[in-house]
Amino acid sequence: MLNACILLKVVPTRAELILEAVKEIRGVRKAYFTYGRFDIVAFVEAENYKDLRAITTKINSIDGVRSTETLAEA
Repeated sequence: MLNACILLKVVPTRAELILEAVKEIRGVRKAYFTYGRFDIVAFVEAENYKDLRAITTKINSIDGVRSTETLAEA
């Protein structure tokens, strides 16, 4: 099992919708608003790096997501 933290920068007017969409993605365990350089943080659990890539691809495809940074557990 692979754990990761995904940091999102989003369009401010879509933040609520994006947070709800992220929470619905399979593998996302927790997601919260943050303050600072990133707007949302999502804690993810995946079987392997291929599944983690699929989750990040889904998150990046959400309308209003500007960019993400994924921090995978070593």
